[in-house]
Amino acid sequence: MRESRRTFLKSGIAAAGSVSAGAIAGAATVAAGDVSERTAPGNAPHLEHSAAVTLEVNGQPVMLALDSRTSLLDALRDHLGLTGTKKGCNHGQCGACTVLLDGRRVLSCLTLAVQAQGRQITTIEGLARHPGALHPLQQAFIDRDALQCGYCTPGQILSGIGCIREGHAGSDAAIREAMSGNLCRCGAYANIVAAIRDVARRSASDVANDVPATGG
Repeated sequence: MRESRRTFLKSGIAAAGSVSAGAIAGAATVAAGDVSERTAPGNAPHLEHSAAVTLEVNGQPVMLALDSRTSLLDALRDHLGLTGTKKGCNHGQCGACTVLLDGRRVLSCLTLAVQAQGRQITTIEGLARHPGALHPLQQAFIDRDALQCGYCTPGQILSGIGCIREGHAGSDAAIREAMSGNLCRCGAYANIVAAIRDVARRSASDVANDVPATGG
C-alpha cells in the first residue's frame, strides 16, 4: 500500500515528538548531574563567562552550565538536543529559530539563554499534549500542505500560534503582516496563511490552551 504524503508527514512529526520528549528528559538528568563538573576550572575554558542557568523547557526543568553569552537557540540545540528549533540566518532575519517564551514568540538566536532563566520555553517538540497527538496548527499545516522542505516549519508554527494569541489573525492581510518575519524559501506562504486562518476560526484562548503549560 502506497503511503500518502500527508500520512508520511503526520507519522514523521509524531515520531519526532516522541523521540524529543525522551531526549529532553535525558538531557535534564545529565545536565543536572554534571553541572559541577562542567564548571570546574579544568573543564571551563571561559570560566569568567560561565553561568549556571535553570530553564523550564516544555514543562521540564533543566539546569545547565553555560557561557553567559550562549544564545537560547544554541542552548536548546547543542546542550539539550532539541534540534526542532532551526538555525537559519542566526541574525534574527529569517524566523526559523522562533520559540515561545512565556507564551510569546521570540527569536531564540537573539535571546540569551540567561534571559530565559525561570521562564517557560516552548519549542516545537513541546506542542503535543500526548505522544502522537498533534497541536491543531501542526495538523492544519499537514492538511493545507503548508510546507515543502520543512526547514522553516517549526518556526512558522510557533510564530503562527503567537500570531493567533496576539489577535493578529483576523484577516489574511493581518496574518501576512504578523508572519512577515518568518521566511519560507520554498514559497509556501499562501498555504501557511490558510493553515493559520483555519485554526484562528477557533477562539484565541482555545488555541492558547492547546499549548501545554507543564508539558503534560
